[in-house]
Amino acid sequence: MADYRIPLKKTLSIAQAVKLWMKSEHLGGTFNTRRIFNAWDAASGAAPYTLKRYFRDGTLHITLSSSVVRSQLAFQKDTLIEKINRLLEQDELFDKENDTVSLVRDLKLK
Repeated sequence: MADYRIPLKKTLSIAQAVKLWMKSEHLGGTFNTRRIFNAWDAASGAAPYTLKRYFRDGTLHITLSSSVVRSQLAFQKDTLIEKINRLLEQDELFDKENDTVSLVRDLKLK
């Protein structure tokens, strides 16, 4: 098991300190999932139409209230995955080294 104690003489940014704290409290998976959902909202613009969100094994499952919006987003599936992952890679608080919740590999729209 890794030791997540913060060295006393090392200067850390707030983002680094939060990451260390999250690892020590085993909150990384839950927090990463929330960051993925936020990235979905930003990349798709479909937050008002999103009813349910679920992330498991690299697949983001989204249930939408509008079949028209779902059809439009289905054509942009690959682009949406790239946008979501780009947003996550730029997010300082997203833990890219987390074993349970990592980047989005697939997107399922319902």
